[in-house]
Amino acid sequence: MKYHLITLGCPKNKVDSDGMEMLLRDAAYLPTESAKQADVLIVNTCGFLEAAKEESIGVLQELGRKKRRNQLLIAAGCLAQRNGDEVLSRVPTVDGLLGTRRWMDVMALIGQLRRGPNQRALQRYSLLGDPEREYTAAVPRPPVLGGSAYLKISDGCNAPCAFCTIPSFKGKLQSRPLDAVVDEATALVGAGAKELVVIAQDSTDYGRDWGEPNSLPRLLAALCNRTSDDLRWIRLMYAYPGHVSDELIEVMASQPKIVPYLDMPLQHGDPRTLRRMRRPSRLEMVYDHVEKLRAAMPDIALRTTFIVGYPGETEEEFQGLLDFVQAIEFDKVGAFQFSPEPGTPSATLPDQVADEVKAERYARLMETQQPISLRKNQAQVGKRLEVLIEGEGEIEGSGEPLLLGRSYRDAPEVDGLVLAPGVSGAPIGAMIEVHINSAMEYDLVGEPLLMETFPSTKETIPLVHL
Repeated sequence: MKYHLITLGCPKNKVDSDGMEMLLRDAAYLPTESAKQADVLIVNTCGFLEAAKEESIGVLQELGRKKRRNQLLIAAGCLAQRNGDEVLSRVPTVDGLLGTRRWMDVMALIGQLRRGPNQRALQRYSLLGDPEREYTAAVPRPPVLGGSAYLKISDGCNAPCAFCTIPSFKGKLQSRPLDAVVDEATALVGAGAKELVVIAQDSTDYGRDWGEPNSLPRLLAALCNRTSDDLRWIRLMYAYPGHVSDELIEVMASQPKIVPYLDMPLQHGDPRTLRRMRRPSRLEMVYDHVEKLRAAMPDIALRTTFIVGYPGETEEEFQGLLDFVQAIEFDKVGAFQFSPEPGTPSATLPDQVADEVKAERYARLMETQQPISLRKNQAQVGKRLEVLIEGEGEIEGSGEPLLLGRSYRDAPEVDGLVLAPGVSGAPIGAMIEVHINSAMEYDLVGEPLLMETFPSTKETIPLVHL
């Protein structure tokens, strides 16, 4: 038996997909890149934004059009939990739904779908359950490919953001037990992870649901102290403004395994817009966070995310955002154009911003950030950075090889790369030292200086300059 699994959306979905894959493999299912050859098709969907929902529906429809008799098509994850009825009506070929906290029941769902007089009489089943279901389950993950793995420490969210649908289908915050998180981290490192990326809807809220709201520093210290030296980087994502405590800054600054990098999505830079978003609106708090972080870790890379075109956003408020970006000078900025999500308070707010205005403001925001990003990258020229190799490519036009990697300043999938032209031979997952000799708005360019010695083979892998 074979399965074909497609993961859409954020890294938190990737973690759940990894769990499903291990359960499928334990049940003697083999992965296949070919949907045509699979006995079971699974799409781990995203339902966060309307565009993500339509992408998920489109992928399901495409698989459904080519689906063979007796082939199962399962919609899993956020969209299945949030809009299961819509999924079934728009994609009649979907056989079953698997909710956000039911991924560990994937084999039970497949079993239910296979029951019946014969496989031609397949019935639809849904395993959605309560989004408040306790989030403690974990299964071994597949071998780590590429040296980096996501480590999900909680699910659900308690924040009241007016634009966000997550609490409606993820439920309230459920933190995983500390020992369970450390055990999974240890297993991931044993499977080859050199970087663990700590994720959650709000990673800094870890432990609040059991009455210990500042538990993240303790968890990070445990991860550092109870994992082997094979783990080189721990990266923290999705911090919430107001939850970045002095204890968190101290443990980040004092633990060598924790890279000086923090992703703190702020969503806007004008207090009036933030109040309508139901987000923390006291910008002095953000300035205080940034000042303390940079004082404790002068080389820290700070990333944030903004929404442009939120209902009621005036030109003055948008200018407030631009002024804020220029004042803070974040190393990395991501941006989204506001999408009115059904069922959220922001969807019915007056003064919705026209699409063309959203697009124009998005472009202006990114144009404002580009010279800041360039200056931040140019400050790295002349430095030696440790780089995690992610693959190889070719320089367009010349066909010259190009080594691709990430420094501590770059999170997987969302940030830039370190490029080494004319170099090949470093395996994916290797960590090498690179001398940075030039910079672009989003990427760095450099020359590798060292090779990686692998403990398992005691062999040094050469880098070949062509």
